[in-house]
Amino acid sequence: MEKLMIFFLHAGTHVIPMAASSVAAFVVLSLIVATVIYLSLKSRYNEEINMKVEMFLKAYGTSKPTRYTFPEVKKIARRFKDKLGQGGFGSVYKGELQNGVPVAVKMLESSTGEGEEFINEVGTIGLIHHANIVRLLGFCSEGMRRALIYEFMPNESLEKYIFAHVSDISRQLLAPNKMLDIALGIARGMEYLHQGCNQRLLHFDIKPHNILLDYNFNPKISDFGLAKLCARDQSIITLTAARGTMGYIAPELYSRNFGGVSYKSDVYSFGMLVLEMVSGRRNSDPSVENQDEVYLPEWIYERVINGHEWELTSEMTAEDKEKVRQLTIVALWCIQWNPKNRPSMTKVVNMLTGRLQNLQIPPKPFVSSENYPRT
Repeated sequence: MEKLMIFFLHAGTHVIPMAASSVAAFVVLSLIVATVIYLSLKSRYNEEINMKVEMFLKAYGTSKPTRYTFPEVKKIARRFKDKLGQGGFGSVYKGELQNGVPVAVKMLESSTGEGEEFINEVGTIGLIHHANIVRLLGFCSEGMRRALIYEFMPNESLEKYIFAHVSDISRQLLAPNKMLDIALGIARGMEYLHQGCNQRLLHFDIKPHNILLDYNFNPKISDFGLAKLCARDQSIITLTAARGTMGYIAPELYSRNFGGVSYKSDVYSFGMLVLEMVSGRRNSDPSVENQDEVYLPEWIYERVINGHEWELTSEMTAEDKEKVRQLTIVALWCIQWNPKNRPSMTKVVNMLTGRLQNLQIPPKPFVSSENYPRT
């Protein structure tokens, strides 16, 4: 019996190491199997995306813009040494075409949806030519490598100048007359998207960051990754989820109780953009604890109703103040919570080019600041 106990004691010292090694082997084997399955599924998923993109490009045909190979894109982007910025869909680099024309090259990340950003951009602005819409000059699609080549906008985005509180020069560039020009340019570009194309094009991400400025500070609408095409006579469209950027998304995209989603949703975003432009303030500031106290449309609406003007600079003339008031009233019409009460972009253009005396003060453009989604 004593010998038997000694045997079991000695055997027991080997049980734990053997069990541990078995568990480790099982874990390693499981990881290998999981990795193989993941890579296989990823490869199949990528193949499906590539097929989807190539089917689109085949249907798209040989029309402009130009299709480039990846080595050509790499050469155009100067081996991606001069990075201009980083967006939600990829990195943007400064480049130059063979004829010397400066361009911006956006390299789309491989994790970007199912190729929809690429398809949206090529399939929409690839066929659009308007003074206030950025031009797509070329593209590349090789495997999972996708690039979009745009005309270069040297003065970057409108966002840089609206919120540049530390730079008086930046704010001076947005003098009232220039603000009116920029707002009118954006409105004309949006009017073309809504009314001037064969199919109505809804942008769904109108905001200062997506308004680029050329050498003369003329605005150009960019970033059509969330855009949606619909028939020109189609008043309401169906979306499975809200799309856009918080603070610029129309209420009906959150809840159909406010109305149906339509081109009027873009009008709302435009109104918010203009309110930020005339005030120099963001419509939603996450650094402020109580957002209800600084809800931008409410603050501006109270000033307009009470006849309190605000001066962008100490040197504003009576004409400047009139332009700011005109922009403000138009913007307040655009952000009416009921889409039916918002003007079309054609009407917005007319309001911006008309006289202030012909503009009526809109109704209160919000239900309650407590009901508006915050970041």
